[in-house]
Amino acid sequence: MDSVLRLSANAPDFSLQLQQRLAWEAVSDGNVASTVAEIIATVRRDGDAALIRYTKQLDALAVDDMSHLTLSQDDLQRELQTLPAEQRDALSSAADRVRQYHEHQKQESWQYHEADGTLLGQQVRPLDRAGLYVPGGKASYPSSVLMNAIPAKVAGVGELVMVVPTPKGERNAMVLAAAALAGVDKVFTVGGAQAVAALAYGTESVPRVDKITGPGNTWVATAKRQVFGQVGIDMIAGPSEICVVCDGNTDPDWIAMDLFSQAEHDELAQSILISPDAAFLEAVQKSMDRLVQNLPRRQVIETSMRDRGVFIEVADIDQAIEVVNTIAPEHLELSLEDAEKWAKQVRHAGAIFMGRYTAEALGDYCAGPNHVLPTSGTARYSSPLGVYDFQKRSSLISCSPEGAATLGKIAGVLAEGEGLTAHAESARYRIPKN
Repeated sequence: MDSVLRLSANAPDFSLQLQQRLAWEAVSDGNVASTVAEIIATVRRDGDAALIRYTKQLDALAVDDMSHLTLSQDDLQRELQTLPAEQRDALSSAADRVRQYHEHQKQESWQYHEADGTLLGQQVRPLDRAGLYVPGGKASYPSSVLMNAIPAKVAGVGELVMVVPTPKGERNAMVLAAAALAGVDKVFTVGGAQAVAALAYGTESVPRVDKITGPGNTWVATAKRQVFGQVGIDMIAGPSEICVVCDGNTDPDWIAMDLFSQAEHDELAQSILISPDAAFLEAVQKSMDRLVQNLPRRQVIETSMRDRGVFIEVADIDQAIEVVNTIAPEHLELSLEDAEKWAKQVRHAGAIFMGRYTAEALGDYCAGPNHVLPTSGTARYSSPLGVYDFQKRSSLISCSPEGAATLGKIAGVLAEGEGLTAHAESARYRIPKN
């Protein structure tokens, strides 16, 4: 395979070269955006009839009513029970680990009383209903079902609705089995922008949800962007990324395959290796040249590494961490001695994999933490999907008579300063007149 682009962190133009390599713009084609807008409007107007028409047209399925696009709990359980034992056990183990991890994220309501009896606090409640989009057909992502559905269930979401396309009637058994294990309540075999529109606005059969999560193609991402505000969404995700920091003492074959694990997603995926050891960078390149030969997705990997991959030589690990904080990667592997110590210096990363034995791929499937992570540098201000994304918080305020008088005086002054007389009077009406 072609040699991966090599940069030096000490080069005068390093920052510019790095930003050029990292650049990725999540812009939908104008035709895609207009077509998606039309699909959304049609689903809002025609409901189930629109879903049936689009499914016939786009998924090549001859269906007459929504009963053919609805899966029952019995259907899901059947898929789970008929799954090969090895797959069923792996899914079950992964689900247990994801559930156990996310149980630690649950936020509880709290309150306290001030000296005059005023109560202040926060009431935490789950969303009433959430929607999960899952790619269908040959694109099998049962792990995404677990990562999106289980946190919602741990949060206490009342109803979880999943949409998954089945082009030409092709169902993925592991996806449906994962839905059974995760406790999904309703499943509709529709996909694309029309499925997102159905979740956002509701149809005669598909209930309207409060938030939509889950990955999808350009059409799905564009639809999520357009319905945001009507419903919440998790994020508009960019291509998958991995950044590996290695001191040169890890088997280069391990690191090469870790880089490939993200490169094989698609041609826009990005794999970055940072090391102070120039000889190690060469060794990893040789490992990649050899190991890529036998991989089924070789062409995708080679394109990704050629167009977006990068090896960065740094002076030391301190400088490596500085570069990491500039990149703010989705996945960060610290293949180092004392990795936990170095992790404390990382300010921006979606997930941090510490030590030589912690492959990023473990996090994709079964370690426990969520694999829905901020991409394209958004780890600077956002976090992995979690239970907190399916909970909302209400402020609690209850004034005692004494508290109302104290706060009324303060609020009155501030309201007058803003020129809002009614606010000031409302705040002062409860102050005793004597």
